[in-house]
Amino acid sequence: MNDELIKIRDLHIEYKTNKGILGGTRIIHAVNGVSLDIKKGEILAIAGESGCGKSTLAKAILQLEPAKAGEIYFENQDTLKFNKKEIKNFRKKAQMVFQNPYASLNPKMKIIDTLKEPLKINTNLSDKEITEIVKEKIKMAGLDENCLKLYPHEFSGGQRQRIAIARALVMEPEFILADEPVSALDVSIQAQIINLLKELKEKYNLTFLLITHDLSVIKYLADRIAVMYLGEIVEIGTNDEIFNHPKHPYTKALLSSAPQLSKRKQEKIILKGDLPSPANLPDGCKFHTRCPFAMKKCLEHIPFDTEFSKTHKTRCFLYDNND
Repeated sequence: MNDELIKIRDLHIEYKTNKGILGGTRIIHAVNGVSLDIKKGEILAIAGESGCGKSTLAKAILQLEPAKAGEIYFENQDTLKFNKKEIKNFRKKAQMVFQNPYASLNPKMKIIDTLKEPLKINTNLSDKEITEIVKEKIKMAGLDENCLKLYPHEFSGGQRQRIAIARALVMEPEFILADEPVSALDVSIQAQIINLLKELKEKYNLTFLLITHDLSVIKYLADRIAVMYLGEIVEIGTNDEIFNHPKHPYTKALLSSAPQLSKRKQEKIILKGDLPSPANLPDGCKFHTRCPFAMKKCLEHIPFDTEFSKTHKTRCFLYDNND
């Protein structure tokens, strides 16, 4: 039995941008050789600073960003080779919940029409059948069906995010990509949406990719965590492995910013400097410009992954036994 719903192999994503008054273009290296598996029925979270490439990686999985090189498999099919019809069919199985629920809902459409639209486009169901599905999904998202008669502006932020989740559910997807799903909400509402996502995952065995910089959300929701830095996965492991047994200095630095999330006392690491520009990547280990443990070889060579268990590995010379 194949446990992986999505397999990513050596993925590279680049952008070309204008240099402005200087003329010419520059290359933005957003994702650099990422390989990653997402297992059926799990919540995999990607953690990292803004600008590390996590949202770009997520959008590439749904064919919303083009890849320069690499492979993305969904149920053992290479999605980067899909034609337009195959991409349309794939997107029925893979849906997205965006960061800003108000911006992702059409303000001129009633909620019932917003939720009906994907079914009208992608199925041959009757209007009665579509209406019944819409009523079912809005209840699954924790709202009463009376809200279907209203417009987006008549709801709170948390209610709008529930509507966005209901819209993602109407196509009966296997995979949901949640990109910062609670960061635009009030703290008092965030817990409601987090609990809803967890309930949906457990009740319907959905697979989630969670993109967020909020470690408390990751701690509560994620089964496994991939830590991303400058377009690379520097550490991956289970929730317990990352929060209680972190290995990479960058992971430890992230946890240092929220020490109450770890069960055991961790060394405090304060990063120096800002995230380097993805248009001018450092040589060697990408993290060496900010790492307090950087060695000479970190400046010259790219580290390989070191495995600590079947589920836990990191990319760092601190664990290289070949010296």
